[in-house]
Amino acid sequence: MTHDHDLVLRPTAAQTEAALNPPPGRNGGDLVVETLAGLGATTVFGLPGQHALGMFDALRRSDLRYVGLRVENNAGFAADAYGRITGEAAPLLLSTGPGALTSLAALQEARAASAPVLAISSQVPTAGLGGGRHGYLHELPDQAASFRGVVKSVHTVRTQSQIPSAIAEAWTSALTVPHGPVWVEIPQDVLLAPTPIPVVTGGDTFPEELPPRPELTAVAADLLARAERPAIIAGGGVVRADASKKLRQLAERLRAPVVTTFGGKGAFPWTHPLSLQSWLEDRHTTDFLEDADVLLVIGSGLGELSSNYHTFKPRGRVIQIEADLGKLESNHPALGIHADARLALQALLETVEEPRTDPTAPERVREVLDRVRARIASQELTLEQDVLAAVRKALPSRAPSFWDMTILAYWAWSAFDPGAPNTMHSAQGAGGLGYAFPAALGAAAADPTQPVLAVSGDGGALYSVAELATARQYDLNVTWLIVDDGGYGILREYMTDAFGEPTATELTRPDYVALAESFGVPGVRTSPETLAADLAKALAAPGPSVVVLPAVLRMFAPTHSG
Repeated sequence: MTHDHDLVLRPTAAQTEAALNPPPGRNGGDLVVETLAGLGATTVFGLPGQHALGMFDALRRSDLRYVGLRVENNAGFAADAYGRITGEAAPLLLSTGPGALTSLAALQEARAASAPVLAISSQVPTAGLGGGRHGYLHELPDQAASFRGVVKSVHTVRTQSQIPSAIAEAWTSALTVPHGPVWVEIPQDVLLAPTPIPVVTGGDTFPEELPPRPELTAVAADLLARAERPAIIAGGGVVRADASKKLRQLAERLRAPVVTTFGGKGAFPWTHPLSLQSWLEDRHTTDFLEDADVLLVIGSGLGELSSNYHTFKPRGRVIQIEADLGKLESNHPALGIHADARLALQALLETVEEPRTDPTAPERVREVLDRVRARIASQELTLEQDVLAAVRKALPSRAPSFWDMTILAYWAWSAFDPGAPNTMHSAQGAGGLGYAFPAALGAAAADPTQPVLAVSGDGGALYSVAELATARQYDLNVTWLIVDDGGYGILREYMTDAFGEPTATELTRPDYVALAESFGVPGVRTSPETLAADLAKALAAPGPSVVVLPAVLRMFAPTHSG
């Protein structure tokens, strides 16, 4: 009797020949790039370093495309975006110590946003592992310890024979929901030593699925079917799971209004009659969601930004579907369902029968949005709304956009129509500066058929100016909009509100147009009146470009502070 688990894949004649007669001149680095290619990788990001040269030399003998950035953190942001756009685990090649540690902020963002990144770093020679102080260049007592609280999993290789399996295991971890960054480290001597190991030809991995428990789905379906005023909060888990169509089907069946979190932008059509859009930082939206008798939360942990700074207090039953077990019921008691959003939504579509429907739901949605618009209109913020509208007008509907932590991005979280699922991305997961431009470069590498927009303030832009060289070197189709207000604009507002005047927020900055042109990147200075035309022209032109908007924007008044 043969069981499925007894079946093995037998090598082909060509694979046997390659195994018995591997080409000469290979080293441990070749095992890295061969494994990546076998797993399906086509593009890698990173920076070389002394201990990592074995990996980078092996790239020369491979078919992998290398996109080299100028700062490790920026390389991590580029890999993050590549993972978000493609759904693949984006390889990130780094060197030991300072190079590795410089990527930490980017990996934190990837973890918060569930972006699959496969970071592979060199290590000091094997003799230096184990915490002894040998004085190797870049040595850390325990490099892996610096990453354990940031990434999903850590894998330390000690011999060449471990390389293919360790990378495949890490790849599986990165692509098992919730997606996220993983860390592999390989000593310098293991990468450099000649290898007798045959060429790595196989690499199929099968990330585990996370279906919902059927007894929980049955309870959730019953609650939703009997709900009189159901509502839905759709988070980034819906986007990562490519579940937007299933979300729409369920919302329409239930006639349940849907609000998308800032990480879930695009999960539900912006102009749909049931769309509450993304006005989560608004008391009118908060009140509406609190009034739901059954609230379905999909792919969100209801954290600070998604709960109007923890002022949201639901009065009805909450059903929370979340792939990250640590987020399940971490902020509100709920019927917690640990599951992938796509599989859970499919189960609900198959289980919910003859739900009550609220014929007034579209009218109630319009009333909320009208109240939101009236509140914003009362604050005389025409400039900010006009600038955001100009960006939307200039950006093609399916072109991706990447937003830094800047006032215009904070507006966009609530007020920007993303156009399509998986097109609007920001650094709101971890909240670090410098995300937009390098992430946009990663997206352009993933899909060169679409123009890509990056949006930064001048403060965030200074984190990323070195990557103008990357954009030019690889001729990546990214337009970078820099809103120049002479400082850290949002911190200026926060400090003025809290202390009466700002400190450490004002910046001496360069002429960004001249700076861009010094890299061979076209630049233009625009105004609010000409922004739409200038931005559209830049996006339509091939290759990189910079558009600078000198403007001091203001945030709309919050509702969470009284």
